[in-house]
Amino acid sequence: MIGPIDFQSYLIVALIFIQLELFFPLRVRQKKFRRHWPNDVANFLINGIIIPLGLLLSITAMMALFRLTVPHAVSAAVQSQPLWVQVLEVLLVADIGFYLAHRAFHAIPFLWKFHSIHHSIEEMDWLAGYRVHPLDQLLTKSASFLPVYALGFSNSAILVFVLVYKWQSVAIHSNSRIRLGPLKWIFASPQFHHWHHAREPLNKNFAGQLPFLDAIGGTLFMPAQMPESYGTDDPVPVRYDQQVLYPFIRR
Repeated sequence: MIGPIDFQSYLIVALIFIQLELFFPLRVRQKKFRRHWPNDVANFLINGIIIPLGLLLSITAMMALFRLTVPHAVSAAVQSQPLWVQVLEVLLVADIGFYLAHRAFHAIPFLWKFHSIHHSIEEMDWLAGYRVHPLDQLLTKSASFLPVYALGFSNSAILVFVLVYKWQSVAIHSNSRIRLGPLKWIFASPQFHHWHHAREPLNKNFAGQLPFLDAIGGTLFMPAQMPESYGTDDPVPVRYDQQVLYPFIRR
């Protein structure tokens, strides 16, 4: 089960990636305290409470529903598998849900207004990934976790997935020269995800962790060079409180 934010573990992740960006930066001239950095700190702190609590309610409701509708034999068969097999299956099943939800947030104009806040990032670093609208993350992560809980994977397998997701979501936004070689087609990296944030309207690279899902879906774009610029032309405000209200303002 996912509980409220564990600030200690997040700070450990932050410190590691701050060092990576310091010694192995992708964009050398980018300032450590870039524009809108305070706003992203607000996202980190406030969303770090709101989103996990919202997910806790969502997952509790899912589990109650699936106990009534999904035969116990299904979860028993899934949990009888070795932990490492379950972890791989959770990664795949969860990222399929994420991929589909993520594409929907780009394709449906109403949902895009929520997701455009995340795409208003113009300078990528470890903190940039936390700039999100809470409802965007709640809906996307709920879609990701829904099939996982429906199939009844063990709590241990889900915990491993959550830990992997936490690290990888920071890594793929970071201003670092992390390269995975041939593994870049299997595991998401900055090379993969930075192109998703490119200012050019590419609508590519929707997977959270497994780029081959984009290859299957016809949405993979991963050239050797990195994007020239990031962001969106949408008039997204720069303050946290204004960003929360932005999708609900008629224009």
